[in-house]
Amino acid sequence: MSLVLVTGASTGLGLATVRALVAAGHDVVLHARSADRVEDPAVLASVAGAAYADLSDLDATVALAGELDRFGRFDAVVHNAGTMDRSLATAVNVVAPYVLTASMRPAGRSIVLSSGMHRSGTTDLARGGSYSDSKLWVTTFVMALARLRPSTSSHAVDPGWVPTRMGGAGAPDDLDEGHRTQVWLASAPDEEIDPRTAGYWHHGAPHEPHRATRDPDFQEKVLAHLATSTGLLIEADASVTDQPE
Repeated sequence: MSLVLVTGASTGLGLATVRALVAAGHDVVLHARSADRVEDPAVLASVAGAAYADLSDLDATVALAGELDRFGRFDAVVHNAGTMDRSLATAVNVVAPYVLTASMRPAGRSIVLSSGMHRSGTTDLARGGSYSDSKLWVTTFVMALARLRPSTSSHAVDPGWVPTRMGGAGAPDDLDEGHRTQVWLASAPDEEIDPRTAGYWHHGAPHEPHRATRDPDFQEKVLAHLATSTGLLIEADASVTDQPE
């Protein structure tokens, strides 16, 4: 049994992820923007806890991190929350996962939702801000986290274009397939997951992401940009900081 946090779990892939993990016997903490947004209120009776905050609000996200940390160290965190609204994309899709990671005890596993659209994102942090840009940046953050915190298994997942509230009713991919990889990465035995960290996954199989995500220089630019904009730093594992220059 694992303790798992799922953000943005009021509906769609997040809610499906919560249901699957609960059904498998795990203790799940559900995050949503507000309680009245949870599509199936009955699910609240089956989870280990629930927490509410608007992830587009930096102060609210910092406060949420403190609230969530009181549940203890999470075995896995599924950063599912996301938006296609350009005015909110960077805050919700990139800054929120960074803030939660920087402010909470390191999780055993960190799973962040990316998108195939990350391949058309820009590396210009000053001018970008679209949905595609945000997914490129957060995928880069995942790869940076894998390098800085080898004790945490960090992965990005492209769930496909699925018929959720965000994806639209006409989306062609399978809604059930859209959450299975996240559930597996959050709960499978370590020996079943290859690569152990820094994976980019689509429907249960590893793929290679945009080459910029693997570039240590671009990773550092993303980390520095997020640190400056939030005032928070990601602490590296001691095994990394103790390495000779």
